[in-house]
Amino acid sequence: MFLTIPTIMTWTRIVAIPLIVGVFYLDLPEPSRNLIATVMFVAFALTDWLDGYLARKLGQTSAFGAFLDPVADKFLVCASLLVLVDLQRADVFVALIIIGREIAISALREWMATIGANRSVAVHRIGKIKTGVQMVAIAFLLFNGPFLGLLDTHWWGTVLIWVSAVLTVWSMVYYLKKAIPEIRARSR
Repeated sequence: MFLTIPTIMTWTRIVAIPLIVGVFYLDLPEPSRNLIATVMFVAFALTDWLDGYLARKLGQTSAFGAFLDPVADKFLVCASLLVLVDLQRADVFVALIIIGREIAISALREWMATIGANRSVAVHRIGKIKTGVQMVAIAFLLFNGPFLGLLDTHWWGTVLIWVSAVLTVWSMVYYLKKAIPEIRARSR
């Protein structure tokens, strides 16, 4: 099941990365670049939910899809954060927290899978909330202007990216606590 509809949708998130980054190198006014990048980011971020839904609905779940989906999410989030840091719309400390957590938890999950204990670090609600807040924060910071004249997306994006950083640490602590019994058992 290498090329199912859900897997192709997951691949689009990876392909989207240079497109979203490339928008900021176009010779367009900043508001146009911001809008294009935001629309692309939101569209591709929505495929994260849609590909999982379709995989279950169409009976096209696969081990490869389960591997690729979080990789695509992390690439999209990390690349977008690096763009936001470069544009001085996000603090480098926030990016380090989020990217560092993604690396640490991915490594933890890989190790737990090799010892047959991956259930203890399965995706939890706190991780899903963290991801949702991150996606909204990144979209707001990419847009970086008043939305419909009502919403200051830069201000809200900044608040939400810091909330996301707190949730990132919280979720990392949660997953580490779940893994500690296995870590202790293996270190004897």
